[in-house]
Amino acid sequence: VLAYDMGIKTNTPREFAKRGIRTVVIPADTEFATLEGYLSEYEAQGVFVSNGPGDPATADHTVEQVKKVLEADIPFFGICFGNQLLGRALGFDTYKLTFGHRGSNQPVLDVASGRVEITTQNHGFAVDAPAGEPVTAPNSEYGRVQVSHIGMNDKVVEGLKCLDIPAFSVQFHPESAAGPHDSRTLFDTFVQLLADNAKEN
Repeated sequence: VLAYDMGIKTNTPREFAKRGIRTVVIPADTEFATLEGYLSEYEAQGVFVSNGPGDPATADHTVEQVKKVLEADIPFFGICFGNQLLGRALGFDTYKLTFGHRGSNQPVLDVASGRVEITTQNHGFAVDAPAGEPVTAPNSEYGRVQVSHIGMNDKVVEGLKCLDIPAFSVQFHPESAAGPHDSRTLFDTFVQLLADNAKEN
């Protein structure tokens, strides 16, 4: 997996390693043309965009690279800032929260399972996407998108799942070393996405 370093935590490669995945960390400003070379050089099968600080509206360069990843049907997983960048690549807006989400006991609803997971969060921005039924992404070439996770405290979008391309993201931190560990299975979800994509190709 190639991981864009937006401020990546050490525990992310650890979680991938537990699942037999090697993580190659690449700079935040890596162009897609360079990334394609890395995909071949390292026999990488997917792209990860990490957490990190900042306003996603100022990260147009990385958003453009994410768009190219999506267009190439390369499996994509983003967390925190990566979730916001996926949202913007799909054509959704992002906005500054009145009160940022900070701390390790943030309840989040997994829409598909109905399960409430306790998560760690540390962000001040969110994706403006409609919850409920799937919608066609504003950048319609990416197909349908569904809000996959919702914050229980304020109903903020906490995750996105693309239904027609292999991409998903969450706003919280499944890799948090100290916990909670409710969402560690998202790494398994990405590994399965990599395996499914490899079979199709």
